[in-house]
Amino acid sequence: MVPPVALVGPTATGKSDLALDLARCLDGVEVVNADAMQLYRGMDVGTAKLPPELRRGIPHHLLDVLDVTETASVAAYQRHARAAVDDVRRRGGVPVAVGGSGLYVQALVDDLAFPGTVAGVRARLEGELAEVGTTAMHARLSAVDPAAAGSILPSNGRRIVRALEVVEITGLPFAASLPRPGRPRHGTVLVGIDRDTAELDARIETRVDAMLAAGLVEEVRGLAARGLRRGETASRAVGYREILEILPDDATGPDDAVPPDPAALAEARRRIVVATRRLVRRQRSWFRRDARIRWFDAASPTLVDEVATLVGAPS
Repeated sequence: MVPPVALVGPTATGKSDLALDLARCLDGVEVVNADAMQLYRGMDVGTAKLPPELRRGIPHHLLDVLDVTETASVAAYQRHARAAVDDVRRRGGVPVAVGGSGLYVQALVDDLAFPGTVAGVRARLEGELAEVGTTAMHARLSAVDPAAAGSILPSNGRRIVRALEVVEITGLPFAASLPRPGRPRHGTVLVGIDRDTAELDARIETRVDAMLAAGLVEEVRGLAARGLRRGETASRAVGYREILEILPDDATGPDDAVPPDPAALAEARRRIVVATRRLVRRQRSWFRRDARIRWFDAASPTLVDEVATLVGAPS
């Protein structure tokens, strides 16, 4: 039986297309999303989510399962994604997890257990976050757990609070709650794809321009009317955060649309490109630590055959 596959690597490298192309070589491929932002309904253009008509009839799981006001949970994702993988395997298919959210991938393929939460501790830390802000809380995390602070953006209040909570509850660094990678669940084959940095930078610029042309501003405006600004996770997504900042706070949807100021839109576009490149660096740093991942050049003309051979596709 062909084992499950996890396709990982930086954004904009071509993971989604590779997953579909593998279906030419592997019978019964079904895709399991491992991108935190593609969990959200309506976040389509800005996450490069494949529309149904471009999925070549291949089933996709864990897409469009959350409203933008809901907070994504790695623990909940682990339960649902593992159930999807197990179901595909029971039916004789090949689950192919696709995404660049490192902790989500690890939760799917490793025996990752999450420390519990203590309501009083969480509430106190959240209150302190509201009072002093993310910068001060990130500085506090740097003092007690420099490694965790180095892996969490200073603007990510929710993760800062969670890291401080784990340190306080367990007395151990946040990273101690994550196991060292061992044998992947079900013998999952971890495949990483990447591209030359200059090439990927160019692809990112092209991709951002394509998103704007495809209606990213209109998508964000519509999601703002559905509560995007209140979403702790969704509102921080690259592309959505930058567009939200140039839309009026009282935007209620497409019907009252006023085109953004061209200079503000140009600046938002620049910031999206910069933020995406930063995301790529963080993704590379995360995935390159995992020695189990076999890396391939996404630009190789024989990429599909190389990956299929690694996985053990029938000849």
